[in-house]
Amino acid sequence: MKETIKYIREQLNPAYPAQETESLIRIILNQVCHLQIHELWSGKDTQILPNERKLIEEIVEGLLKYEPIQYLLGETEFYGLRFVVNKQVLIPRPETEELVEWIVSDAKTAYFSNELRVLDIGTGSGCIAISLAKHLPKAKVYGLDISEEALSVARQNAVINQVAVEWIRHDILDSCESNDLPQTFDIIVSNPPYVTPAEKAAISQNVLDYEPHLALFTPQDQPLLFYERIADFGRKHLCQQGFVYFEINPSFGREVMELLDWKGYCNGVLRQDISGKERMVKGER
Repeated sequence: MKETIKYIREQLNPAYPAQETESLIRIILNQVCHLQIHELWSGKDTQILPNERKLIEEIVEGLLKYEPIQYLLGETEFYGLRFVVNKQVLIPRPETEELVEWIVSDAKTAYFSNELRVLDIGTGSGCIAISLAKHLPKAKVYGLDISEEALSVARQNAVINQVAVEWIRHDILDSCESNDLPQTFDIIVSNPPYVTPAEKAAISQNVLDYEPHLALFTPQDQPLLFYERIADFGRKHLCQQGFVYFEINPSFGREVMELLDWKGYCNGVLRQDISGKERMVKGER
């Protein structure tokens, strides 16, 4: 194992900051060799099997091309659950866990009845829909996405996490609505595309080169396109005192709040994430 750690470190140090290299070493050896942190640094020279060494070399090769470690491993963790991920879906972010936590916390208050109907628009890997289904077991959860490839990943993740979610392929920008959706929901949630093309320069290479642009970018001249369409959808399909929750581009927090107010929503809340960025919005019908 010592030789393997040395190999990874020597390969990655020129390309990654030292702290990130050490983090990647822990992730690789945990996932490939099932070694825990205390085993890695105990000084015990565990034997690495030939097939494990080969896989580690393939992962290192991908990392040197700045491919995200989650895609190389084929999985990630989100809200305490395991999710399969590939290049057809965005890698779930910690900020989105905060959005899920907000909804779970609200749903356990007097805001809602026990028989919730929840719709996740732009579900991708299914991380939001599946996490809500897992933590709100009495809820009926739906996940909608334009991409059949993404829905295939989401279905797999629902099986892995042993939850029932209704998956629907539909483009929320299409004026013709899907016949597979119920008429009303208590909660509509979305982490839609919200990065403008002008912001590409600020995006890290591993995101820009590998994650699906369909799920990342909104038109430069319509940065609130998806929020506006989903707000309109919610006006027709949210029950009275139902809520819409968004993850947002921190640069457009006030604009999203004004949009919801203009669309007739009330009691809007703009919430910061753990890093202090305006990241989440809630509005009530």
